[in-house]
Amino acid sequence: MNYLRLIISILFVAIAVQLNAQDVILKKNNELINCKIKEVGLDEIKYILPDHPADLLFSIDKDNIDKIVLENGMEMVFKKAMTDPENYKENKKNALKIDFLSPITGNTTFAYERSLKPGRSIEGTLGIIGLGANIDDNNAGGAFVKFGIKFIKDPDYYLRGMRYAHILKGSYIKPEFAFGAFSRNYYDWRYESSYYDQWGNWIYVEPKKSRETVVSGTLQLVFGKQWVFDNVFLVDMHAGIGYGFSTSSNDYYDAGYHYGYTIAPTEFPMSFSSGIKIGYLFK
Repeated sequence: MNYLRLIISILFVAIAVQLNAQDVILKKNNELINCKIKEVGLDEIKYILPDHPADLLFSIDKDNIDKIVLENGMEMVFKKAMTDPENYKENKKNALKIDFLSPITGNTTFAYERSLKPGRSIEGTLGIIGLGANIDDNNAGGAFVKFGIKFIKDPDYYLRGMRYAHILKGSYIKPEFAFGAFSRNYYDWRYESSYYDQWGNWIYVEPKKSRETVVSGTLQLVFGKQWVFDNVFLVDMHAGIGYGFSTSSNDYYDAGYHYGYTIAPTEFPMSFSSGIKIGYLFK
């Protein structure tokens, strides 16, 4: 595709040179317009055609133009305001985040997001299992990682000059995969029992305490919305659904909660996730 554009551009310049006292407009569909440009406005270009009356003025929206070549050889390239990186130079394109509620669920989760271009960014996540409240008293320890590409939603309709309020702000969909591993204590209740001995004393046998290792992974579609405040602070709310798998050194118990996500029993291999992240933006 790049080679085709190069060839078209070379032909485009060659034609412009041959056409004396004429300008050339190259449209995004590769159509050429040989004309005399009269005005380059904020939203449109006005021109006259050599085989039409001189007082008959035509116009074309700049969003439909790739570039123009003036009769003196000067070139001007045009980009759509919504996707032109020049319009977002002041926006900070990197963000460090923390899952706000993760410490009370037995882990602490950090994330890093970087904008690739308007409407698209990448995000990586690291969760440290055990760095948080040990509510279940299972002494869990491990980690999980996630990686996804964000596609930020365009407006339902487009107006001239419209652009994103911030390059990282808006509703989005994010295909994301995750992988995690942790170990934890558990009680095997199959060993619990109680009975009266031959002297009539009540005997209670506690469940066996063991430790298991759990490995899991997911592939999800994450839906969310991110707000940016003063180009410094952000809030990211999201929920995901997809497929998941898990395996454990203990075959008796099927762990559903994996700290970064929840996986249904093996006969129904679905996974779910949700969260609220807050973050700091930087250049």
